[in-house]
Amino acid sequence: MEILFEIFKNIPRHGPGLDESTKKAFLTLENLPENPEILDIGCGPGQQTLQLAKLTNGNITAIDINQEAIDKLKTKVSNEKSGTNINVINKSMFKLDFSAESFDLIWSEGAIYIIGFEKGLKEWKKLIKPGGYIVASEITWLQDDLPEELKAFWEAEYPAIKNLRGNIEIAQNAGYKIIDHFPLPEAGWWEELYTPLEKNLAELRKKHSEKEYLEAIEMNRQEIELYRKYSDYYGYVFYILQKP
Repeated sequence: MEILFEIFKNIPRHGPGLDESTKKAFLTLENLPENPEILDIGCGPGQQTLQLAKLTNGNITAIDINQEAIDKLKTKVSNEKSGTNINVINKSMFKLDFSAESFDLIWSEGAIYIIGFEKGLKEWKKLIKPGGYIVASEITWLQDDLPEELKAFWEAEYPAIKNLRGNIEIAQNAGYKIIDHFPLPEAGWWEELYTPLEKNLAELRKKHSEKEYLEAIEMNRQEIELYRKYSDYYGYVFYILQKP
């Protein structure tokens, strides 16, 4: 984890995302309370957290285990003037000890893969109020005829990766109503993630010669190159789901 934290140090986002996509997903939600209770799981430096705060008044609880990212988000929150209360906590998504049905909305951009899309939807459902929502972005195959190089990499790194049909079926089997889904534009991979990440990797390659660092650097470099070559075949998809 320390190696990953250093690789993503000073990166605006720790996963693919775009303010415009956060807003688009949020605006599909109907009948949220005027002051909703929102849980942002795997918030990272909190780009989407701050965007949510601009879209609604209420209370946002943002959690992550990267203390440096949490500290940066706390600084941003203190500098922002918002009617939304944001509480940033160092907490693992594997240990969510909130009361049942505490939240009107659970949000997780580029992070649910850590626990697994299926497991996250099932376990987090109990925290959502009846009629509430979960919005999660998940890496997804966008085509069926996949290049072998691409398929081999992602099935090794994330064996649970599925196509759109597979993820929708998972959500339905978990008892959610499908409200909407849409892919993240390519800009959401480059502007605040891969472009600054490439610079970080180049600097870390000069700084570190340890095997563990070099392997992590190479894995991330390969991931970037694969997206550069094969972005038509996969991407992050926003899934907007409602608990009955």
